[in-house]
Amino acid sequence: MLGELAPAADAAANRPPATFFTINDVLAKLDRQRGRGPGAIRTAAIAPTNTATDALPASKPLPPAGPEPFGLFTFRAPENGLWRKWRNLESDLAREQAVLTQCRANADTCPSHAVQFLRLIGTVKLKSGRDRLDEANRAVNQAIRYMSDFAQHGEADRWTAPLATFATGKGDCEDYAIAKYVALSEAGFPREDLRLVLGRDRAILQDHAVLAARFEGRWLILDSRKSDVTDDSNSATFTPMFALDQRGVQLFAAPYARLPGSDLEAAPAAADAGDADWTGSDAIGGSGALPGSRPLLM
Repeated sequence: MLGELAPAADAAANRPPATFFTINDVLAKLDRQRGRGPGAIRTAAIAPTNTATDALPASKPLPPAGPEPFGLFTFRAPENGLWRKWRNLESDLAREQAVLTQCRANADTCPSHAVQFLRLIGTVKLKSGRDRLDEANRAVNQAIRYMSDFAQHGEADRWTAPLATFATGKGDCEDYAIAKYVALSEAGFPREDLRLVLGRDRAILQDHAVLAARFEGRWLILDSRKSDVTDDSNSATFTPMFALDQRGVQLFAAPYARLPGSDLEAAPAAADAGDADWTGSDAIGGSGALPGSRPLLM
């Protein structure tokens, strides 16, 4: 009984001496036991690939800018009214394409407004480089007189194909952008480098539509309010929300500021989901003009 309750000092005195070793010594000993030779030496890896860990992987840096207009990204927008408008417009464009084809084959039966649009396309096609964009922007801006959809059609927002717009000589911002989109495509500009952009002009709190064209790696803006084509970086008060092209309706998104542990990489370009609602209607009302000024929603 006394032996079982021996003081701790006596028990420590009876213990074998401590043995010290390094991990490299242990690995070398295991290698020798496995027949790799008496001189086998293997060092421990700093970060062995077969070791499991719950540590978060290092975050990949986001690119400084996206490949779409305004340095943003896009992804497919959910089905909404814009998809219906775009599909209806594509049907109208297909019908007008048949008219243009017939006019090219027989000019004698071509309606005057189609002749006018084909003449505009021919003028644009004669230009090269950025001059082609400048010509399309100026020619369409001069050919169409601004009129809101409510004043012309009695409804808040209607998208009109170019021949229908040229038949009346009137239209609003979407109609200008659509006519430029088709004119440049018909003149040989790559359609994959064109975007109809719908957004919000924060300076006047109105929806607005423009055409974006990619030229030499840069996105340029063709605006019905401006005679000159401008760089997208100069549109400081314009918030883009939707891009429309041969892929359909795309929603603009900006990179998130990456936070530790966050898996999110993109956020809507609008301030919040409620802002991503493009109506295309004239917020001012009536003709769309402020007293003593030209129309702003163009």
